[in-house]
This record gives sequence, C-alpha cells and structure tokens, in this order.
Amino acid sequence: MIRRPLVAGNWKMCGCRSDIQALVDGVLVGLGGEIAAEVVVCPPAVYLDQVMSQIIGSEIKIAGQNCASAEKGAYTGEVSASMLADVGCQYVIIGHSERRQLFLEQDKTIAEKFKLIQANGMIPILCVGETLEQRQSDNANDVVGGQLEAVIDEVGVNAFFDAVVAYEPVWAIGTGLTATPEQAQEMHAYIRTLVARKESGVAEKLRVLYGGSVKPENARKLFSQSDIDGGLVGGASLEAKKFVAIVKAVI
Repeated sequence: MIRRPLVAGNWKMCGCRSDIQALVDGVLVGLGGEIAAEVVVCPPAVYLDQVMSQIIGSEIKIAGQNCASAEKGAYTGEVSASMLADVGCQYVIIGHSERRQLFLEQDKTIAEKFKLIQANGMIPILCVGETLEQRQSDNANDVVGGQLEAVIDEVGVNAFFDAVVAYEPVWAIGTGLTATPEQAQEMHAYIRTLVARKESGVAEKLRVLYGGSVKPENARKLFSQSDIDGGLVGGASLEAKKFVAIVKAVI
C-alpha cells in the first residue's frame, strides 16, 4: 500500500502575530504548486484562527498541539477536542515527550485524548519515544512498545486506521542529536511490526513519522527509509525556508 508522506511543523510555544504571519506567508510561497507530502502546521492555540485565515485556498492542514482529556466543564485553561475541531483543526498532537515529562501525562490520559480527538472527527498524532537512558539500557523497544500498546489496549487497533504515530527519540529533541537513518528505520519497522501482529491492514496503512531533530540536511536520507512516512518537525519548522526544504525532501 502506498502511504502519502506527511510533514508536520510543531511550533510549540513560539511566535507572535507578526512572526506567524511572516512564517505562514513564507511557507505558502516556498511550497508553490503541487507537492508530494501532506503538510500540517501546528500553531499555539491562540493563533489557530489567524493561521486558518492565512491558509484558506491552500492544501496546508492545521493541527492542535494538545487537547484536554475531558470534553467540557470546569477545566480552567484547557482546550477541548471539540473546540479544536470547531476552529478547523484536522489533526491533534498527543503524547509528546514534553507533555509526558513536563506535565506528567500518563498513558491512560493520552488514550482518553486519542478517543476524544477521533470522536470529534480529527486524526490523532500519537507521539512515542524513549530517553537516552532507556536506549542505553536496551529498553527502547519495551518503552516505545509499551506506550503504543497502552493506547491500543484502550481504543483497539482498528482505531489506528485513522491515526498517525510519531516516533520521537527523546534524546534527539532540541539537542541537535539525531538518530541515524538506520536507527530511525529500525524503530519505525518495530512499530509497524507491533501493529501488524494485531492487524496487518492497519499496519500497512499507518503512517509513522520521525520526530527527532529533522533538518534540511538529514531529511532526504530519513524519508528514504521504507518505514519512515515523513516527519514531525520542531525547531526547523519555525523557519520557512528550512521547513519548505524538509517538505520538498520527500521523494
């Protein structure tokens, strides 16, 4: 099965109105006409409407960076999945290593978010990944497999027909380190094999993105690997030229 590559830019807690205006304009001009990859941008929640107004008429899609694990109620400061859908989001990132580490999000909470995202007609981008200590202890597969299995146990493997998985080696995020294409491919293949053991049709369709310091310099080699279906891009997505170069690195 041919899987269309996906490149998503996670802007994290960065930007202001003018910065984002210039960034989106630069991406739109840089991408130009038809491209091989599906392109998604993930602005901070307060700028979702602004970005939506800028990308009208383009093929760029928009994602929330996170959502609440409850649908509505007395959760001051939270943003629900239905709110993200209401402003036009088509994807939502969940389980990012920063949410797991800094906000102590657990697998059960992430699974609840996964269900709410799909219930509101959007596609979850489920992040999984190991720390440097876990990799050095030869526990990488157990950690990544456990994070994925926890969600599958809650929602069922068929829910991944409408989901994306992003493998983000925690040790390669914001450090300048990058897994070699071979290391990344090995983990992506493991993720697909794990899903295939439960349902081969889901595994064949599932897009698995690489999310560890993707840059223009390494994107083509990463994306040429058979089980890497694109990237979840962090810092490089904040510069239009770099993000466009990464998107165009898709073969």
